[in-house]
Amino acid sequence: MADTRDEFIQIYRENITREGSQALLDYLMNKSDFFTAPASTKFHGAYPGGLCEHSVNVYDCLKDYLERPRVAELYGLEEYSAETVAIVALLHDLCKVNCYKAGTRNVKNEATGQWDKVPTFFYEDPLPYGHGEKSVYIISGFLRLTREEAMAIRWHMGFSGAEDKNLVGRALEKYPLAFALSVADMEATYFLEGA
Repeated sequence: MADTRDEFIQIYRENITREGSQALLDYLMNKSDFFTAPASTKFHGAYPGGLCEHSVNVYDCLKDYLERPRVAELYGLEEYSAETVAIVALLHDLCKVNCYKAGTRNVKNEATGQWDKVPTFFYEDPLPYGHGEKSVYIISGFLRLTREEAMAIRWHMGFSGAEDKNLVGRALEKYPLAFALSVADMEATYFLEGA
């Protein structure tokens, strides 16, 4: 976990420099559980530090996606600054900060027939503001996002969210970075993290 935390901080400091960026990093380091929180309760990254690890994985996947020859020709890193790529990838899931509580649940041991307590996480959202939109809201309290960055973070769930599919499709068509981020998020979640 410490290595992923260090990697996140290094990527953040090297790429995200706009006004308010240090205050946001201070918040993540000192007033949130970002570096110790899981990414989910029972799917990808369902362990301490999973959220930070997932964010770094999404960053790597997004950079790789934008460097693909055909994608790079259309929308690649020439189109999006290193700062934009780092912001949308590293910060897309800030909506999960301070929402996971450690606890236990009972699981039947098939070998013994006994019920065993196993560690788990419970999701308790103190600010029920949606998923992507909540991340945009939190980030905007510290630094100003471009419209494309805000839309990418807002729509990073792509078609796997609960929103109207026509609205999702229009957003992903109008904001290619939103589509790219949703692809990177899915790749990190299902391929790298094995959800």
